Amino acid sequence: MKKDIHPESYRPVVFKDMSNEDIFITRSTMQAKETIMVDGVEYPLIKVEISNTSHPFFTGKAKLVDTAGRVDKFMSRYGDRKRK
Repeated sequence: MKKDIHPESYRPVVFKDMSNEDIFITRSTMQAKETIMVDGVEYPLIKVEISNTSHPFFTGKAKLVDTAGRVDKFMSRYGDRKRK
């Protein structure tokens, strides 16, 4: 393994799945703007749209996950180009 290429600033961070409010604590180097209290300890908070607790592959439930409205945004931006 190469030396001096891995970051040294690993620390406990809370990742929060915004689709089902599930949280998990792991070590990360990601920078966070928000914090959260878990069991009386304050951790940096990283918000994610989907995790293993809400992903259809892991849950076995097929559901449409389009929280940002990507399809609508695409259609409003590009629409039907053939009509013009």
